[in-house]
Amino acid sequence: MEPRTKIVKSAELKNIIIKRLYFDKALSCAELSEILDKSIPSVSKVVNELIEEGFVIEQGFAPSSGGRRPLMYALLPSAMYIVTVAMDQLSTRIQMVDLLNTPVTEIALNELKLFANPHALSTLINYINDYIASTGIPKDKIVGIGIGMPGFIDAAEGINYTYLDSAGQSLTQLIITQTGVPAYIENDSSLIALAEQKFGIAKNHKDVMVINLGWGIGLGMIINGEIYRGHNGFAGEFSHIPLSEDGALCTCGKRGCLEAEASMLVVAEKAIKGIKKGHISSLKHTDKDHSKLVGNAIMEAANNGDQFAIELLSDAGYKIGKALAILIHIMNPESIVLSGRGAIVGKILLAPMQQALNKYCIPRLVSNTELLISDLGFNAELIGTAVLVMENFDKENKNQLITTKQFTMEKNTKN
Repeated sequence: MEPRTKIVKSAELKNIIIKRLYFDKALSCAELSEILDKSIPSVSKVVNELIEEGFVIEQGFAPSSGGRRPLMYALLPSAMYIVTVAMDQLSTRIQMVDLLNTPVTEIALNELKLFANPHALSTLINYINDYIASTGIPKDKIVGIGIGMPGFIDAAEGINYTYLDSAGQSLTQLIITQTGVPAYIENDSSLIALAEQKFGIAKNHKDVMVINLGWGIGLGMIINGEIYRGHNGFAGEFSHIPLSEDGALCTCGKRGCLEAEASMLVVAEKAIKGIKKGHISSLKHTDKDHSKLVGNAIMEAANNGDQFAIELLSDAGYKIGKALAILIHIMNPESIVLSGRGAIVGKILLAPMQQALNKYCIPRLVSNTELLISDLGFNAELIGTAVLVMENFDKENKNQLITTKQFTMEKNTKN
């Protein structure tokens, strides 16, 4: 029988074990016992129950270390599914993944402009409901919906103070009510940092600054191994570090912000102006082309050696590096990870960024900070939303996972 989720009492240890296996992939009972500070018999009993209920499988024996090889356990990937939603200012991606973060459906890409759009929230909910229905996966096999979005977000209260106006109500509760599935929201850059920490290049790093290179320029901070969100949850507004007094006007109303000088949308706008002025480039543009299309074209052209595209990205990289110098002086990070959409041109950005760091940073500080390019790249936010759901698995769901057969027996008993 396929397993399903149902809330009943006294199953906290089951949820904790499922969560640990999600993050660690495969563990023995002895390892789980040590991690969870529970006796081996208690852990073994629960693991066996999870096997019977269809959530855990035997993964084979661990490599020999001289003694008896322990049996390893892992999650059955198809036991439950997660809906991942990655939003930026212009579009929304939705995908269903299993418990190994492996996609089980194609990504649905929906145009959804967030700025000055009073219908953005209702449109988002419709997109999510339509997508879940299209997968054919029952909602009782979906452990949750994780949503990453730009803006000033209070994840605890479920409010985005920048986009998706909910008239002061909790976005999270509205989405739960209208989808019938547990839901969680978080700032997109924080989720990208979470993905890099759990499954990416920042794994096992304690102090990392993760730069979300997208249409804006976000920042997720890992401090002492934990995501740092600040007093009100708004930490990481890297986009609005002021670079100059009389620079371009930013959407925040200030002048000279990093976002107004070096974001991919700004790079796209500069490309459009340059093409109109006759710059020699493989890039083409018509007035019907959206800045998003131009931004994607610039990154592709730069990787193919287009000099105009490389110059535009190099200029942006230098300005980002100048802003990073401020971060390094304040945070003294172990590493800085370039992630998000723009990671695809990370190699082009690295040299001008390093040049700016050499110019603006104290050598003793910058010499011990490593610049890294994400392997997750554009998928980082989608992975981060899945991580968000599973991070909350044993917090919100102090419940037992039971099989359909057990659920049916309970229902028949009541009848």
